[in-house]
Amino acid sequence: MDIIVKPTPELKGEFGALSSKNYTTRYLLVAALAEGTSTIYYPAHSEDSDAMRRCIADLGAVLEEDDEKIVIKGFGRHPRDVKELNVGNAGAVLRFLMAVTALCPDVTFINKYPDSLGKRPHSDLIEALESMGVGIEHQDGRLPITIRGGAPKGGKIKVSGSVSSQYLSALLFLTPLLEEDSEIEVLGDLKSKVVVGQTLEVLEQAGIVIHASQDYMKFTVPGRQSYQAQSYTVQGDYPGSAAILAAAAVTKSNVKVHRLMENSKQGERAIVDVLQMMDVPLSHKDGIVHVLGNGRLRPIEFDGDAATDAVLAMVAAAVFADGTSRFYNVENLRYKECDRITDYLNELRKAGANVEETQSEIIVHGRPNGLEGGATINAHYDHRVIMALTVVGLRCEQPLLIKDAHHVAKSYPQFFDHIAALGGNVEWVK
Repeated sequence: MDIIVKPTPELKGEFGALSSKNYTTRYLLVAALAEGTSTIYYPAHSEDSDAMRRCIADLGAVLEEDDEKIVIKGFGRHPRDVKELNVGNAGAVLRFLMAVTALCPDVTFINKYPDSLGKRPHSDLIEALESMGVGIEHQDGRLPITIRGGAPKGGKIKVSGSVSSQYLSALLFLTPLLEEDSEIEVLGDLKSKVVVGQTLEVLEQAGIVIHASQDYMKFTVPGRQSYQAQSYTVQGDYPGSAAILAAAAVTKSNVKVHRLMENSKQGERAIVDVLQMMDVPLSHKDGIVHVLGNGRLRPIEFDGDAATDAVLAMVAAAVFADGTSRFYNVENLRYKECDRITDYLNELRKAGANVEETQSEIIVHGRPNGLEGGATINAHYDHRVIMALTVVGLRCEQPLLIKDAHHVAKSYPQFFDHIAALGGNVEWVK
């Protein structure tokens, strides 16, 4: 389905942030890897987290869920022997489970999204798993991928971090279960280090011991560990909330978003700092971000590597700043559901934005009086692009029509409901 985003001068209201997708998928996995029963309170519901639910159930976990919590009886170090797994369009779920299914004899990850996840590379993780004795069949590092495992070996493992930190996280989930101790060395630059911190936080909560160097480039992982059954509470999601906060920043607004912890380890928490740097009137106290937007923003320069999933929303806000903004160290945006630099900026230009790119930078020449709009936008099936373009559409003179906007459900199914509840002028069209 498509959506029309019409000019919206004012947003007003409050609601609780969606539960974190990143934490939910990690809690679901460690609960499945535990021998015993775990409880996860306030888990996220999105296409990504639902893909993890589906796959761990296929692998032998028993799930029972109500409106407040999900109770999971895990399969421990013995996942069920299954022939196929469908992760949908969820890259992190695929990569985490590529490692975990190395404990299985023969599993094929099928390709349901050839134009999105099917194009994303996984060669760095494949090479690391192959060095551990896992046989893998693949299409030049892409789906469909067959894992022929059963007896992966620990020891000295090397993995590149230059494309994604998810490869490293995948190995951190697997190696504690192996008979051997492991030493993991990260090659090249490690992207999105802050997300590795989230993985380590969840692993520690699950009773796993991992010794990490301060720069996250070397890890010592004792083998023969067991995941412990625990109770977890999922915190609010900064990546999804970033678009809501950016929308409040570019309009006249009085918006409160609850359940956003001040001390969260989510890198996208930086959206609050960035908007403050842009002189957006806001406060952050007791888990509530309160934006009193006036539509006036100053330009910034920002290293986006630590806040990857909020950068597109930051760029959307910078489109209306009074001056030129630069977001650097963001090359890994090119390896997401789409090329979130070239593809996104091409669509912004259709709406009238003045933007440039280099291999690892986004440069935005702000237009504080707003954009012309009046365009049909291809969001490339990418939930983050859909949300960011919606922010831009609120400040266009003419409506934007965003194609295939239902793909926002990958991470934030209620996004347009929340925008509408705040007074955003959005309308679904078939």
